[in-house]
Amino acid sequence: MSSDNGDQPPEPLEANETAYNESAGPRELPSIDFSTLVLSLSHSALLHLGDAPDPMTGKRATNLQLARQTIDLLALLQEKTRNNLTGSEERVIEQALFDLRLRYVEVSKSK
Repeated sequence: MSSDNGDQPPEPLEANETAYNESAGPRELPSIDFSTLVLSLSHSALLHLGDAPDPMTGKRATNLQLARQTIDLLALLQEKTRNNLTGSEERVIEQALFDLRLRYVEVSKSK
């Protein structure tokens, strides 16, 4: 895909805009909030742990370095947002980190 704006990244979609999936047509994007960010990063970590298929290839692959980096990024996010989150946001990030760390240990032991 070429872009008319040179090396500039594409403009982000506004909250009320839709994305277009060539196979399924237009769809609504999820709202952008802290929980969505945490869940997105969690999904990336699960992808690197081999628990989710790569959306481009459909294949599962394990990359412990990238999984660890994503988990560490979530931990950094938790540290930097401490005392600035709602109760539900705190629970989302705590549960995500707990689950991902447990899964990381399980996967790394099986390698």
